[in-house]
Formats: sequence, structure tokens, C-alpha cells
Amino acid sequence: MSDLISGLDARMILDSRGVPTIEVDCYVDGALLGRAAVPSGASTGAHEAVELRDGEENRWLGKGVDNAVINVVENIQEAIVGMPVDAQKEIDEILIELDGTANKSDLGANSILGASLACLHAGAAVHELPLWRYIGGVQGGLMPVPMLNILNGGAHASSNVDIQEFMVVPHGFDRFEDSLRAGVECYHSLKSALKADGLLSGIGDEGGFAPNLPSNEDGLKYIVKAIEGAGYSTEEIGIALDVASTEFHSPEGYTFDGKKMNGEELADIYSNWLDEYPLLSIEDAFGEDDWQSWTSFMQEDGDRVQLVGDDLFVTQSERLAQGIESAAANAILVKVNQVGTVTETLETMAMAEEAGFNRVISHRSGETEDTTIADLAVGTRAGQIKTGAPARSDRTAKYNQLLRISEEIEDFAHPF
Repeated sequence: MSDLISGLDARMILDSRGVPTIEVDCYVDGALLGRAAVPSGASTGAHEAVELRDGEENRWLGKGVDNAVINVVENIQEAIVGMPVDAQKEIDEILIELDGTANKSDLGANSILGASLACLHAGAAVHELPLWRYIGGVQGGLMPVPMLNILNGGAHASSNVDIQEFMVVPHGFDRFEDSLRAGVECYHSLKSALKADGLLSGIGDEGGFAPNLPSNEDGLKYIVKAIEGAGYSTEEIGIALDVASTEFHSPEGYTFDGKKMNGEELADIYSNWLDEYPLLSIEDAFGEDDWQSWTSFMQEDGDRVQLVGDDLFVTQSERLAQGIESAAANAILVKVNQVGTVTETLETMAMAEEAGFNRVISHRSGETEDTTIADLAVGTRAGQIKTGAPARSDRTAKYNQLLRISEEIEDFAHPF
């Protein structure tokens, strides 16, 4: 067996929102050894790598991926057939060069990432290793603390809540299984609390409940009620927010709880919440280019909260380097499709680790049954993962994969 790539295939499949995405197969010596599906976001940063859509309004509402599929089976396949499948860095460098744009807009980040991930899976298969171990090598794996998005708002829900994600963070445990169980029990506790108050409605894109609430702060109150209602203390389980503030930011400032305000006023709200609630982590507290608000808040409160850049960094080393130099945050959210290749993702994560940043592996709102990010979180020893509520199989697939991996790994992260 030569372990050389003999072919790629690709197809359109549907993601969790019923939107087309791309799935890629990697063949080694004629055998199918790697398969990966590409996620897609609803709340996307302006600086992300660009996914390729067909744009035909009469087919899939313009969201088709036929051209992305063609790019894989014609252009990308021709470029990497014959390469060793475990030469991940060299494969990804060829894909980047083949596209030739700064944001992967020619071939499409979805085409490129699908090929990159499929080769990663095939490489693990060739070496007969679990994916997490193939990624992590000799350093071994670390089970991450799950951040379960149990109340959805913003672009992920049809409600009046501005904040996109209210998450429980079951960090005060010694085993992943116990941590996940506590988070799941909080999810069911929240359901009971919302039902008792006549607020139980539908769920959002990521499986969390999506009620209309009097204010954003009421979301925090309900999360505390869910934690305590499940029989836990806020010393064991904290709260994380994905504010996704770019979604309500404009040149005139921020519109939050129906009020216009500037970054300093929004920061004051967060500071008060840090005083009142077991708030451990805030993601995208400010707009993706509002660097002044980020750095000011870090100076004031960065020593008592994990401040996570998602739209701010978009998993890209150039943006992260700027954030490190300006001390704009102390953690990075990692989404493989924001940058478009496995190698670039790992390089950005290495830069973050060297700078002392926490690293949070993340899903997207448009997901599939693909579980790559579970293995990525363990293999890179990231320490944290957010992959939605314990509902909808596109989310539970990741948690179930982590449960399988936890049978081999006892080490559990304690980032807080």
C-alpha cells in the first residue's frame, strides 16, 4: 500500500438548517478512507474565508453548492492526486496556492475545507489511529469542558433576545461524562422553568430554547434558575455568553435591549453582570472591528472573565496577531471553516497557545452529523468546546463522539 491519494469525490448534502453544504470523500489506493462534511454559519464575520454558493435564486434559494462540488472533483482532485495522504501541511499549501485569493473566494472555502478535512480523516485511517490521536500525536488527548448553549437568541432564533447564546459551563467536575450529565440536566431544568412561566416555545438553530424575554438579563436569571433547579451550585456550573454583538452594531453604536449605546456603556452592563452572576466567559462582546472597546474592557475586566474573540479573530493568524499585540482578548474561538484548512487552523491555535490565550473549539449554526471538531478539541488539548444544546442529532453527534473518546482518556480540562 502506497498511502497515496488516488481520488476525491464530492456531493451536496443538507445541513441542520436544510441548506446545502458539501461533503468530500478521499480515496487512498482506490479505497474510500476519509469523509468530511463542511459546516456553515448564520452569524458570520466579515473577515471569514468565503464559502462558494451558486447564487441561482430558483434553485436552493441561491444556496446551492454545485460549483463547489465541481471545484473538488475537477480542480482540487487534479492538484493533489498522487500525494501522500498524511502530508497534511503540503496538501493544504497546494490548496491555498491553487485558490490564489486571500479569502479563498475562487475555489470557495467550503470546497477547500472539505478536501482538507477528508484528507485528514484518510490520514488517520492509513495510520490506523483514532482521529484525535492522529491530530494530537505524542502529547495525548485532553477531554474538554463542554459549553452547552441551552438558550438561543440573536441570529440563531426568532425571538426578541439580542444575545445569541446563553451557555452553561459545567467546569467543576473531574470527568467529562459527569460534566456533560450536569449540563444536560440543566437543559431539562431550564425547560421546566420556562414551561412553568408560560415561555416554552420553539428551539433555535443550535437546539437551545428560544423564548421571548423582557430583557437580555432575564436570560442570565433563567440560566441560574436552571442550574440551581438541577441541583447544582454556581460554583460547579458557570455561565458563558456569545453576545455576537456585531449583529447589533452599526457605525452609530450598539442597539441592545432596544436602547442605543456606545461600547463603554455596553461594557458597563457586562461589568455589572460579572458582579451579579457566575459569568465565566463572554464571546464577541463588541463588534468585529471595534478594537478600542475590546482593549478597554480587557484592561478593566480581563482579569476576571474569559473574553473570547470569534468575529474578531475568525480563526486567522493575522487577526489574532493584532489581538495579541493590542491585548484585545484572552481567548480565541476556533472554527475550521472560518479559515478553510486544517493546517491554518492548527497554526492559529498554536499562536494562541503560545500567547497564553484559551482556545475554544466551536461548531457552526449550520451543522451536519460530522464529528471532526470533537476529535479536534481532544487532540489539540484545547480544553473547551461549544457545540450547542443536547438536542438535535447534529449537536448530540459531537457529544456522543466525546463520550466515546472519554472511554480512552481520563484527563479532563479545568480552564476556570
